[in-house]
Amino acid sequence: MDSEAGTGQSPVPLRLVVLGAYGLIGAAITRAMLANGHSVTGVGRSKASARRSGLPIDWRIFDIGTETTDGWREVLKNADVVINAAGALQDGARDHLTAIHETAPRRIAEALAGTSIRFVQISAAGVDVKATTAFFRTKARGDAALREADVPLVILRPTLVLAPTAYGGTALLRAGAALPWVLPRILPDTQIQCVLIDDLAKAVLDSVEGRIPSGSELDVTGPDAHCLPNLLCQTRDWLGVPKARFTIPIPNFVLGLITRVADLTGRFGWRSPLRSTAIQVLRDGVRGDAQALPKAGGKACRDLDAIFHTMPAILQDRWFAKAYMALPLAIVTLSVFWLASGLIGLAQIPAAKSVVTDQGIGEGMATLAVVGGGIADIILGAVILFRPWARMACLGMVLLSLGYLGAGTLMTPDIWADPLGPFVKVLPSITLALVTLGFLEDR
Repeated sequence: MDSEAGTGQSPVPLRLVVLGAYGLIGAAITRAMLANGHSVTGVGRSKASARRSGLPIDWRIFDIGTETTDGWREVLKNADVVINAAGALQDGARDHLTAIHETAPRRIAEALAGTSIRFVQISAAGVDVKATTAFFRTKARGDAALREADVPLVILRPTLVLAPTAYGGTALLRAGAALPWVLPRILPDTQIQCVLIDDLAKAVLDSVEGRIPSGSELDVTGPDAHCLPNLLCQTRDWLGVPKARFTIPIPNFVLGLITRVADLTGRFGWRSPLRSTAIQVLRDGVRGDAQALPKAGGKACRDLDAIFHTMPAILQDRWFAKAYMALPLAIVTLSVFWLASGLIGLAQIPAAKSVVTDQGIGEGMATLAVVGGGIADIILGAVILFRPWARMACLGMVLLSLGYLGAGTLMTPDIWADPLGPFVKVLPSITLALVTLGFLEDR
Protein backbone atom coordinates (compact mmCIF):
# COMPACT_ATOMS: atom_id res chain seq x y z
CA MET A 1 0.00 0.00 0.00
CA ASP A 2 1.28 3.47 -0.73
CA SER A 3 1.35 6.38 1.68
CA GLU A 4 -2.03 7.67 0.48
CA ALA A 5 -3.88 4.59 1.73
CA GLY A 6 -4.50 6.36 5.02
CA THR A 7 -4.47 9.78 6.68
CA GLY A 8 -2.73 8.83 9.89
CA GLN A 9 -3.93 6.65 12.69
CA SER A 10 -7.47 7.03 13.95
CA PRO A 11 -7.69 8.61 17.45
CA VAL A 12 -9.69 5.55 18.57
CA PRO A 13 -8.42 2.16 17.38
CA LEU A 14 -11.32 0.07 16.16
CA ARG A 15 -11.88 -3.67 16.19
CA LEU A 16 -12.64 -4.82 12.66
CA VAL A 17 -13.82 -8.08 11.15
CA VAL A 18 -12.94 -8.45 7.45
CA LEU A 19 -14.70 -11.12 5.40
CA GLY A 20 -12.50 -12.45 2.61
CA ALA A 21 -9.44 -10.94 4.24
CA TYR A 22 -6.91 -12.94 2.20
CA GLY A 23 -8.46 -12.06 -1.18
CA LEU A 24 -7.10 -9.40 -3.53
CA ILE A 25 -9.33 -6.65 -2.16
CA GLY A 26 -9.65 -7.99 1.37
CA ALA A 27 -5.89 -8.23 1.91
CA ALA A 28 -5.31 -4.66 0.72
CA ILE A 29 -8.09 -3.38 2.98
CA THR A 30 -6.68 -5.32 5.92
CA ARG A 31 -3.20 -3.84 5.44
CA ALA A 32 -4.68 -0.34 5.26
CA MET A 33 -6.62 -0.88 8.48
CA LEU A 34 -3.56 -2.23 10.29
CA ALA A 35 -1.43 0.68 9.04
CA ASN A 36 -3.94 3.07 10.62
CA GLY A 37 -3.87 1.46 14.04
CA HIS A 38 -6.94 -0.74 13.90
CA SER A 39 -7.06 -4.41 14.88
CA VAL A 40 -8.41 -6.95 12.41
CA THR A 41 -9.89 -10.41 12.60
CA GLY A 42 -9.94 -12.08 9.20
CA VAL A 43 -12.66 -14.47 8.05
CA GLY A 44 -12.12 -17.00 5.26
CA ARG A 45 -12.68 -20.64 4.46
CA SER A 46 -9.11 -21.67 3.57
CA LYS A 47 -6.56 -22.05 6.32
CA ALA A 48 -3.80 -22.45 3.72
CA SER A 49 -4.72 -19.19 1.95
CA ALA A 50 -4.87 -17.38 5.29
CA ARG A 51 -1.41 -18.65 6.18
CA ARG A 52 0.06 -17.70 2.79
CA SER A 53 -1.33 -14.17 3.01
CA GLY A 54 1.27 -13.30 5.65
CA LEU A 55 -1.19 -10.97 7.39
CA PRO A 56 -0.41 -10.57 11.12
CA ILE A 57 -4.02 -10.95 12.26
CA ASP A 58 -6.28 -13.44 14.00
CA TRP A 59 -8.27 -15.73 11.72
CA ARG A 60 -11.67 -17.40 11.87
CA ILE A 61 -11.82 -20.18 9.29
CA PHE A 62 -15.27 -21.29 8.11
CA ASP A 63 -17.59 -21.11 5.11
CA ILE A 64 -19.43 -17.78 5.31
CA GLY A 65 -22.18 -19.04 3.02
CA THR A 66 -23.30 -21.67 5.53
CA GLU A 67 -22.72 -19.87 8.85
CA THR A 68 -25.85 -19.37 10.95
CA THR A 69 -27.12 -16.11 12.42
CA ASP A 70 -26.17 -17.28 15.92
CA GLY A 71 -22.73 -18.20 14.63
CA TRP A 72 -22.28 -14.70 13.26
CA ARG A 73 -23.34 -13.20 16.59
CA GLU A 74 -20.50 -15.10 18.23
CA VAL A 75 -17.95 -14.08 15.58
CA LEU A 76 -18.95 -10.40 15.63
CA LYS A 77 -19.71 -9.88 19.32
CA ASN A 78 -16.60 -7.75 19.97
CA ALA A 79 -16.46 -5.95 16.61
CA ASP A 80 -16.88 -2.23 15.97
CA VAL A 81 -17.01 -2.55 12.18
CA VAL A 82 -17.63 -5.40 9.74
CA ILE A 83 -16.15 -5.16 6.23
CA ASN A 84 -17.47 -7.58 3.63
CA ALA A 85 -14.84 -8.12 0.92
CA ALA A 86 -15.94 -11.69 0.15
CA GLY A 87 -17.36 -12.56 -3.22
CA ALA A 88 -17.40 -14.95 -6.15
CA LEU A 89 -17.86 -14.37 -9.86
CA GLN A 90 -19.92 -17.39 -10.85
CA ASP A 91 -21.41 -20.58 -9.46
CA GLY A 92 -19.02 -23.50 -9.60
CA ALA A 93 -17.67 -26.47 -7.71
CA ARG A 94 -16.27 -24.19 -4.99
CA ASP A 95 -18.61 -21.19 -5.12
CA HIS A 96 -22.36 -20.59 -4.62
CA LEU A 97 -23.37 -17.03 -5.41
CA THR A 98 -26.64 -16.96 -3.48
CA ALA A 99 -24.96 -18.25 -0.32
CA ILE A 100 -22.03 -15.82 -0.52
CA HIS A 101 -23.76 -12.68 -1.81
CA GLU A 102 -27.24 -12.97 -0.30
CA THR A 103 -27.47 -15.46 2.54
CA ALA A 104 -24.33 -14.38 4.36
CA PRO A 105 -25.09 -10.60 4.35
CA ARG A 106 -28.69 -11.25 5.39
CA ARG A 107 -27.66 -13.41 8.35
CA ILE A 108 -24.96 -10.95 9.37
CA ALA A 109 -27.51 -8.13 9.28
CA GLU A 110 -29.80 -10.21 11.50
CA ALA A 111 -26.91 -10.81 13.88
CA LEU A 112 -26.12 -7.08 14.03
CA ALA A 113 -29.71 -5.88 14.42
CA GLY A 114 -30.06 -3.39 17.25
CA THR A 115 -26.31 -2.87 17.63
CA SER A 116 -24.18 0.12 16.64
CA ILE A 117 -21.74 -2.01 14.66
CA ARG A 118 -21.09 -0.45 11.27
CA PHE A 119 -21.18 -2.56 8.10
CA VAL A 120 -19.05 -1.65 5.07
CA GLN A 121 -20.18 -3.61 2.03
CA ILE A 122 -17.85 -3.98 -0.97
CA SER A 123 -20.33 -4.42 -3.80
CA ALA A 124 -19.68 -3.75 -7.51
CA ALA A 125 -20.43 -0.94 -9.94
CA GLY A 126 -23.46 -1.83 -12.03
CA VAL A 127 -25.29 -4.14 -9.62
CA ASP A 128 -28.99 -4.45 -10.34
CA VAL A 129 -31.66 -7.05 -9.60
CA LYS A 130 -32.46 -7.04 -13.35
CA ALA A 131 -28.84 -7.31 -14.50
CA THR A 132 -27.77 -9.78 -17.17
CA THR A 133 -25.58 -11.83 -14.81
CA ALA A 134 -26.28 -13.74 -11.61
CA PHE A 135 -23.21 -12.07 -10.12
CA PHE A 136 -24.78 -8.61 -10.29
CA ARG A 137 -28.27 -9.83 -9.39
CA THR A 138 -27.15 -11.67 -6.25
CA LYS A 139 -24.92 -8.76 -5.25
CA ALA A 140 -27.88 -6.39 -5.65
CA ARG A 141 -30.14 -8.60 -3.51
CA GLY A 142 -27.44 -8.81 -0.84
CA ASP A 143 -27.13 -5.01 -0.86
CA ALA A 144 -30.91 -4.73 -0.54
CA ALA A 145 -30.99 -7.09 2.45
CA LEU A 146 -28.41 -4.93 4.21
CA ARG A 147 -30.21 -1.72 3.25
CA GLU A 148 -33.44 -3.00 4.79
CA ALA A 149 -31.74 -4.02 8.04
CA ASP A 150 -31.29 -1.81 11.05
CA VAL A 151 -27.50 -1.42 10.76
CA PRO A 152 -25.23 1.59 10.09
CA LEU A 153 -24.28 0.86 6.48
CA VAL A 154 -21.94 2.09 3.75
CA ILE A 155 -22.01 0.40 0.34
CA LEU A 156 -19.00 0.91 -1.92
CA ARG A 157 -19.18 -0.13 -5.57
CA PRO A 158 -15.76 -0.31 -7.24
CA THR A 159 -15.20 -0.67 -10.97
CA LEU A 160 -12.34 -2.86 -12.30
CA VAL A 161 -9.79 -2.99 -9.47
CA LEU A 162 -6.12 -2.77 -10.49
CA ALA A 163 -3.43 -3.77 -8.01
CA PRO A 164 0.22 -4.82 -7.91
CA THR A 165 -1.13 -8.34 -7.33
CA ALA A 166 -3.14 -9.77 -10.22
CA TYR A 167 -6.03 -12.20 -9.85
CA GLY A 168 -8.87 -13.30 -12.09
CA GLY A 169 -9.81 -10.68 -14.65
CA THR A 170 -6.79 -8.46 -13.97
CA ALA A 171 -4.48 -11.47 -14.41
CA LEU A 172 -6.16 -12.24 -17.73
CA LEU A 173 -5.78 -8.58 -18.77
CA ARG A 174 -2.03 -8.80 -18.19
CA ALA A 175 -1.79 -12.15 -19.97
CA GLY A 176 -3.67 -10.89 -23.01
CA ALA A 177 -1.52 -7.77 -23.13
CA ALA A 178 1.71 -9.81 -22.97
CA LEU A 179 1.02 -12.24 -25.83
CA PRO A 180 4.08 -12.39 -28.11
CA TRP A 181 3.76 -10.48 -31.41
CA VAL A 182 -0.05 -10.29 -31.32
CA LEU A 183 -2.74 -8.35 -29.49
CA PRO A 184 -6.31 -9.68 -29.37
CA ARG A 185 -9.05 -7.26 -30.35
CA ILE A 186 -11.98 -8.24 -28.21
CA LEU A 187 -15.26 -6.44 -27.42
CA PRO A 188 -14.10 -3.15 -28.99
CA ASP A 189 -17.25 -1.26 -27.97
CA THR A 190 -16.92 -2.09 -24.27
CA GLN A 191 -16.19 0.86 -21.97
CA ILE A 192 -14.28 0.16 -18.75
CA GLN A 193 -13.32 2.36 -15.81
CA CYS A 194 -10.67 1.29 -13.32
CA VAL A 195 -9.77 2.02 -9.72
CA LEU A 196 -6.46 1.58 -7.92
CA ILE A 197 -6.64 -0.83 -5.00
CA ASP A 198 -5.11 1.83 -2.72
CA ASP A 199 -7.91 4.27 -3.59
CA LEU A 200 -10.52 1.63 -2.79
CA ALA A 201 -8.78 0.87 0.52
CA LYS A 202 -8.77 4.58 1.33
CA ALA A 203 -12.52 4.77 0.66
CA VAL A 204 -13.04 1.83 3.02
CA LEU A 205 -10.88 3.50 5.68
CA ASP A 206 -12.90 6.71 5.37
CA SER A 207 -16.08 4.65 5.75
CA VAL A 208 -14.72 2.82 8.80
CA GLU A 209 -13.60 6.01 10.52
CA GLY A 210 -16.81 7.95 9.75
CA ARG A 211 -15.58 10.50 7.21
CA ILE A 212 -18.03 8.88 4.79
CA PRO A 213 -21.37 8.84 6.64
CA SER A 214 -23.62 5.86 7.17
CA GLY A 215 -26.30 5.53 4.54
CA SER A 216 -23.87 6.29 1.71
CA GLU A 217 -23.95 4.17 -1.45
CA LEU A 218 -21.06 5.19 -3.67
CA ASP A 219 -19.29 4.16 -6.85
CA VAL A 220 -15.52 4.01 -6.36
CA THR A 221 -13.76 4.61 -9.66
CA GLY A 222 -11.24 6.62 -11.59
CA PRO A 223 -12.61 9.25 -13.96
CA ASP A 224 -11.64 7.92 -17.38
CA ALA A 225 -13.28 5.13 -19.40
CA HIS A 226 -11.39 3.02 -21.94
CA CYS A 227 -12.42 0.54 -24.61
CA LEU A 228 -11.01 -2.91 -23.95
CA PRO A 229 -8.51 -2.90 -26.88
CA ASN A 230 -7.06 0.40 -25.67
CA LEU A 231 -6.87 -0.91 -22.11
CA LEU A 232 -4.92 -3.92 -23.40
CA CYS A 233 -2.56 -1.62 -25.30
CA GLN A 234 -1.93 0.54 -22.24
CA THR A 235 -1.37 -2.53 -20.10
CA ARG A 236 1.12 -3.82 -22.67
CA ASP A 237 2.98 -0.51 -22.54
CA TRP A 238 2.97 -0.64 -18.74
CA LEU A 239 4.46 -4.13 -18.78
CA GLY A 240 7.23 -2.99 -21.09
CA VAL A 241 6.41 -5.67 -23.67
CA PRO A 242 7.38 -4.80 -27.30
CA LYS A 243 4.50 -3.47 -29.35
CA ALA A 244 2.40 -6.10 -31.10
CA ARG A 245 3.03 -6.70 -34.79
CA PHE A 246 -0.48 -7.98 -35.45
CA THR A 247 -3.95 -7.31 -34.07
CA ILE A 248 -6.25 -10.32 -34.19
CA PRO A 249 -10.01 -9.69 -34.00
CA ILE A 250 -11.83 -12.23 -31.82
CA PRO A 251 -15.30 -12.86 -33.34
CA ASN A 252 -18.23 -13.23 -30.98
CA PHE A 253 -18.81 -16.89 -31.92
CA VAL A 254 -15.20 -17.72 -30.99
CA LEU A 255 -15.60 -15.86 -27.72
CA GLY A 256 -18.79 -17.83 -27.09
CA LEU A 257 -16.99 -21.14 -27.60
CA ILE A 258 -14.23 -20.05 -25.22
CA THR A 259 -16.71 -19.08 -22.50
CA ARG A 260 -18.55 -22.40 -22.79
CA VAL A 261 -15.30 -24.30 -22.31
CA ALA A 262 -14.39 -22.02 -19.40
CA ASP A 263 -17.82 -22.59 -17.81
CA LEU A 264 -17.25 -26.34 -18.10
CA THR A 265 -13.93 -26.03 -16.28
CA GLY A 266 -15.79 -24.16 -13.54
CA ARG A 267 -17.72 -27.35 -12.80
CA PHE A 268 -14.33 -28.97 -12.20
CA GLY A 269 -13.36 -26.28 -9.68
CA TRP A 270 -11.33 -23.96 -11.95
CA ARG A 271 -12.15 -20.25 -11.60
CA SER A 272 -11.35 -19.20 -15.14
CA PRO A 273 -11.63 -15.45 -15.79
CA LEU A 274 -12.98 -16.38 -19.24
CA ARG A 275 -16.24 -17.77 -17.85
CA SER A 276 -19.47 -16.40 -19.26
CA THR A 277 -20.16 -14.07 -16.32
CA ALA A 278 -16.84 -12.26 -16.69
CA ILE A 279 -17.29 -11.84 -20.44
CA GLN A 280 -20.89 -10.66 -20.03
CA VAL A 281 -19.79 -8.11 -17.43
CA LEU A 282 -17.22 -6.80 -19.90
CA ARG A 283 -19.78 -6.82 -22.69
CA ASP A 284 -22.15 -4.71 -20.55
CA GLY A 285 -19.34 -2.32 -19.64
CA VAL A 286 -17.84 -1.44 -16.27
CA ARG A 287 -18.81 2.15 -15.49
CA GLY A 288 -19.34 4.26 -12.40
CA ASP A 289 -19.77 7.84 -11.17
CA ALA A 290 -16.28 9.16 -10.36
CA GLN A 291 -17.74 12.19 -8.55
CA ALA A 292 -19.83 10.26 -6.03
CA LEU A 293 -16.98 9.47 -3.65
CA PRO A 294 -15.47 12.98 -3.30
CA LYS A 295 -18.94 14.50 -2.95
CA ALA A 296 -19.58 12.20 0.02
CA GLY A 297 -16.36 13.19 1.80
CA GLY A 298 -13.93 10.67 0.31
CA LYS A 299 -10.84 11.20 -1.81
CA ALA A 300 -11.11 11.26 -5.61
CA CYS A 301 -9.66 8.19 -7.31
CA ARG A 302 -6.75 8.35 -9.71
CA ASP A 303 -6.96 7.93 -13.49
CA LEU A 304 -5.35 5.08 -15.41
CA ASP A 305 -2.09 6.89 -16.14
CA ALA A 306 -1.66 7.68 -12.45
CA ILE A 307 -2.55 4.10 -11.52
CA PHE A 308 0.18 2.66 -13.74
CA HIS A 309 2.63 5.31 -12.53
CA THR A 310 1.90 4.32 -8.93
CA MET A 311 2.75 0.65 -9.47
CA PRO A 312 5.55 0.37 -12.06
CA ALA A 313 5.87 -3.08 -13.64
CA ILE A 314 8.88 -5.18 -12.70
CA LEU A 315 10.42 -8.36 -14.10
CA GLN A 316 8.13 -10.61 -12.03
CA ASP A 317 5.07 -8.90 -13.56
CA ARG A 318 6.29 -9.72 -17.06
CA TRP A 319 7.11 -13.31 -16.09
CA PHE A 320 3.66 -13.76 -14.58
CA ALA A 321 1.86 -12.24 -17.56
CA LYS A 322 3.72 -14.42 -20.06
CA ALA A 323 3.35 -17.59 -17.99
CA TYR A 324 -0.34 -17.16 -17.09
CA MET A 325 -1.64 -18.87 -20.23
CA ALA A 326 0.84 -21.72 -19.74
CA LEU A 327 -1.04 -23.30 -16.80
CA PRO A 328 -4.17 -24.43 -18.69
CA LEU A 329 -1.95 -25.63 -21.54
CA ALA A 330 0.17 -27.63 -19.08
CA ILE A 331 -2.93 -29.17 -17.44
CA VAL A 332 -4.37 -30.25 -20.80
CA THR A 333 -0.99 -31.57 -22.01
CA LEU A 334 -0.47 -33.68 -18.88
CA SER A 335 -4.03 -34.98 -18.99
CA VAL A 336 -3.80 -36.01 -22.65
CA PHE A 337 -0.35 -37.55 -22.17
CA TRP A 338 -1.36 -39.71 -19.20
CA LEU A 339 -4.76 -40.69 -20.59
CA ALA A 340 -3.17 -41.69 -23.90
CA SER A 341 -0.41 -43.61 -22.12
CA GLY A 342 -2.91 -45.62 -20.11
CA LEU A 343 -5.36 -46.26 -22.95
CA ILE A 344 -2.65 -47.30 -25.41
CA GLY A 345 -1.16 -49.69 -22.85
CA LEU A 346 -4.52 -51.30 -22.10
CA ALA A 347 -5.34 -51.53 -25.81
CA GLN A 348 -2.12 -53.45 -26.47
CA ILE A 349 -1.77 -55.62 -23.38
CA PRO A 350 -0.03 -58.58 -25.11
CA ALA A 351 2.63 -56.35 -26.70
CA ALA A 352 3.15 -54.43 -23.47
CA LYS A 353 3.44 -57.65 -21.46
CA SER A 354 6.05 -59.03 -23.82
CA VAL A 355 8.40 -56.18 -22.97
CA VAL A 356 8.30 -57.37 -19.34
CA THR A 357 8.14 -61.14 -19.85
CA ASP A 358 11.11 -61.01 -22.23
CA GLN A 359 13.16 -60.02 -19.19
CA GLY A 360 12.18 -63.17 -17.28
CA ILE A 361 9.26 -61.69 -15.34
CA GLY A 362 6.34 -64.06 -14.77
CA GLU A 363 3.11 -63.82 -16.75
CA GLY A 364 1.00 -62.88 -13.73
CA MET A 365 3.34 -60.15 -12.56
CA ALA A 366 3.61 -58.78 -16.09
CA THR A 367 -0.20 -58.62 -16.42
CA LEU A 368 -0.50 -56.86 -13.06
CA ALA A 369 2.18 -54.32 -14.03
CA VAL A 370 0.66 -53.51 -17.44
CA VAL A 371 -3.01 -53.40 -16.36
CA GLY A 372 -2.31 -51.71 -13.04
CA GLY A 373 -0.04 -49.15 -14.65
CA GLY A 374 -2.55 -48.41 -17.39
CA ILE A 375 -5.39 -47.88 -14.92
CA ALA A 376 -3.17 -45.65 -12.73
CA ASP A 377 -2.21 -43.58 -15.78
CA ILE A 378 -5.85 -43.07 -16.75
CA ILE A 379 -6.85 -42.11 -13.22
CA LEU A 380 -4.08 -39.50 -12.97
CA GLY A 381 -4.90 -38.12 -16.43
CA ALA A 382 -8.54 -37.66 -15.42
CA VAL A 383 -8.01 -36.44 -11.85
CA ILE A 384 -5.69 -33.58 -12.84
CA LEU A 385 -8.66 -31.95 -14.61
CA PHE A 386 -10.38 -31.44 -11.24
CA ARG A 387 -8.99 -28.39 -9.42
CA PRO A 388 -9.28 -29.74 -5.83
CA TRP A 389 -7.24 -32.81 -6.78
CA ALA A 390 -4.81 -31.30 -9.28
CA ARG A 391 -1.94 -30.97 -6.80
CA MET A 392 -2.23 -34.59 -5.74
CA ALA A 393 -2.41 -35.64 -9.38
CA CYS A 394 0.83 -33.80 -10.19
CA LEU A 395 2.57 -35.40 -7.23
CA GLY A 396 1.18 -38.79 -8.27
CA MET A 397 2.52 -38.30 -11.80
CA VAL A 398 5.98 -37.51 -10.51
CA LEU A 399 6.05 -40.45 -8.09
CA LEU A 400 4.61 -42.93 -10.60
CA SER A 401 7.06 -41.77 -13.28
CA LEU A 402 9.96 -42.24 -10.90
CA GLY A 403 8.56 -45.68 -10.05
CA TYR A 404 8.40 -46.59 -13.75
CA LEU A 405 11.97 -45.42 -14.28
CA GLY A 406 13.23 -47.27 -11.20
CA ALA A 407 11.47 -50.55 -11.99
CA GLY A 408 12.30 -50.30 -15.67
CA THR A 409 15.96 -49.66 -14.95
CA LEU A 410 16.13 -52.78 -12.79
CA MET A 411 14.25 -55.00 -15.25
CA THR A 412 15.25 -53.59 -18.65
CA PRO A 413 18.24 -51.23 -18.26
CA ASP A 414 18.97 -51.47 -21.99
CA ILE A 415 15.86 -49.38 -22.73
CA TRP A 416 17.85 -46.28 -21.71
CA ALA A 417 19.86 -46.82 -24.93
CA ASP A 418 16.77 -47.40 -27.10
CA PRO A 419 16.98 -45.16 -30.23
CA LEU A 420 13.46 -43.81 -29.56
CA GLY A 421 14.35 -42.96 -25.95
CA PRO A 422 11.14 -44.06 -24.15
CA PHE A 423 12.77 -43.63 -20.73
CA VAL A 424 14.46 -40.35 -21.58
CA LYS A 425 11.12 -38.89 -22.69
CA VAL A 426 9.68 -39.50 -19.22
CA LEU A 427 11.99 -36.85 -17.75
CA PRO A 428 10.28 -33.88 -19.50
CA SER A 429 6.94 -35.25 -18.26
CA ILE A 430 8.22 -35.20 -14.68
CA THR A 431 9.52 -31.66 -15.16
CA LEU A 432 6.19 -30.45 -16.59
CA ALA A 433 4.31 -31.97 -13.65
CA LEU A 434 6.63 -30.22 -11.19
CA VAL A 435 6.31 -26.87 -12.98
CA THR A 436 2.51 -27.24 -13.06
CA LEU A 437 2.52 -28.03 -9.36
CA GLY A 438 4.31 -24.73 -8.73
CA PHE A 439 1.74 -22.79 -10.76
CA LEU A 440 -1.32 -24.21 -8.98
CA GLU A 441 -1.42 -21.59 -6.21
CA ASP A 442 -4.18 -19.16 -7.16
CA ARG A 443 -3.65 -16.60 -4.38
